[in-house]
Amino acid sequence: MFEKYFIKPQELILIITDIQEKLVNAMKEDIAEKVIKNTITLIELSKLFNIPIILTEQYPKGLGQTVEKIRKALSHYKPIEKITFSSFLEPKFAESIQRLNRTKVIITGMETHVCVWQTSLDLLSNGYTVFVIKDAVCSRKKLDWKTGLELIKSAGGIITTTEILVFQILKKAGTGEFKKILKFVK
Repeated sequence: MFEKYFIKPQELILIITDIQEKLVNAMKEDIAEKVIKNTITLIELSKLFNIPIILTEQYPKGLGQTVEKIRKALSHYKPIEKITFSSFLEPKFAESIQRLNRTKVIITGMETHVCVWQTSLDLLSNGYTVFVIKDAVCSRKKLDWKTGLELIKSAGGIITTTEILVFQILKKAGTGEFKKILKFVK
């Protein structure tokens, strides 16, 4: 019953969903900045623990690229372009996630009630455990954000925060990983 809540880095994939220039500009500035900051924290955590990262971009010709701060934080910038709201419906995404042969995913991104929700639902229905990072996802409207999170939780997703997830993966203080990631969670 509790197995899905336990996290081992070798089971995880980080999915960054559509944190793109025009979407970021449509969000409240303080919320968008928090989502970007927390996503960067999760990128740094992923680098420390060798957690693969999959980056998606929804129709980049219209919505722009992933924002520069996130592009710079990534080891390499290779987005999967899509026009489907669920990333899972894009064949390159589905192939990438299946090839990794991992069972648990962490999701950040925009917008909670559209692409994050639909991707989460498809992942859940395909047997993945989904951790949606509440302070690393957003929507233009608070009601849509809240409703998207409620739908994901109702479907079986786990709603958590950046700091909860970071410390759950770290497991203990005083390690080299702890010292490296501490500056991101202060």
